[in-house]
Amino acid sequence: MKRVIVGLSGGVDSSVTAYLLKEQGYEVIGLFMKNWHDDSVTVSDECPWLEDSNDAMIVAEKLGIPFQTVDLSEQYKERIVDYMFDEYEKGRTPNPDVLCNREIKFDVFMDIALSLGADYVATGHYCRKAEEVINAKTVYKLLAGKDKNKDQSYFLCQLSQKQLEKALFPIGELTKPEVREIAKKADLITADKKDSQGLCFIGKVRLPEFLQQKLKPKEGLIVQIPENFNDYVKSTPHFENKQAELDYFSTKYKYHLKDGKVVGKHQGAHYFTKGQRKGLAVGGTKEPLFVIETDVDENVIYTGEGKKHKGLYRSVLFVSNEELHWVREDLALKTGETMKVEARIRYRQPLEKAILHKVENGLFVEFLNPQSAIQEGQFVAWYKVDELLGSGIIS
Repeated sequence: MKRVIVGLSGGVDSSVTAYLLKEQGYEVIGLFMKNWHDDSVTVSDECPWLEDSNDAMIVAEKLGIPFQTVDLSEQYKERIVDYMFDEYEKGRTPNPDVLCNREIKFDVFMDIALSLGADYVATGHYCRKAEEVINAKTVYKLLAGKDKNKDQSYFLCQLSQKQLEKALFPIGELTKPEVREIAKKADLITADKKDSQGLCFIGKVRLPEFLQQKLKPKEGLIVQIPENFNDYVKSTPHFENKQAELDYFSTKYKYHLKDGKVVGKHQGAHYFTKGQRKGLAVGGTKEPLFVIETDVDENVIYTGEGKKHKGLYRSVLFVSNEELHWVREDLALKTGETMKVEARIRYRQPLEKAILHKVENGLFVEFLNPQSAIQEGQFVAWYKVDELLGSGIIS
């Protein structure tokens, strides 16, 4: 009997994961990860992890599997929370869920599981794993979940071959309604439990309040940039080569105070992210204002009216070599090579046609259609059909 350690989170997905593995004849152990108990950045009066760990324990009892809680809050603070504050301070927008999978679930947690003699670690992610022998070597593939509405492969876009080898995703072949149905039939307490929102494992966090604990409020100006801003209407130069063209189109617009009109004040540019509409509290425009750029050094937020505003769109983005990751290492591009793919720059965004261009210092992703709110610090992931091949942090 192979031993599998399931990350039991107290939700329906991980409960059904444990149930299915037990049905398949694995020896199953449930571990609950406690990742947060720093009350100095209290999230709200609710304490979701207590309720969640309790639900996880009840599920384990029902399934007759061993259960324990592991405290990973120190590693979580170092690798996720501190990183988040650091990125926001630089005016970038991190994705804690992707990092949480790479750094916590499939690293720290996986090490604990393997030290307990586990053959595999299983999670309740909506994605699938396949394997194929290529050139006498087993290659692991990360595939989208069957439920297109719930596909979570994007959150696992930073996993390595070594991590994938030890991972199992039992609910990847199912849809969410099917998972709930199984939980009901098995009489699991989590069958009707609402999906958790908010940060991976921390639960409900109102981000500005969370960030205010470490990044102090600082009043600054909100500037509105008009549609006829010079750089939007100037003619495209002639390019010596393809790389010069990609460089040009991946460079973001530079704004100064004189380029628009001051329409309001904010409490800190680092609390805002590109594409954001809520929280600006500026009225008097026909269409809502959207953040098109934040300048954390000058503490200025630049906005544009309407979601079609030119300042929101770019068709090319860049990933540096240091932040480039191939799940399929065997398909990694060499300098000068290109690859047609489909890509997304955020979770649940429909896949968009794109071409990857590998250059000496990194990789350009050139989209067929301009993308709204490409934000530094977020992850871009690329696919062929339903296989996720690689990803990178947008620079």
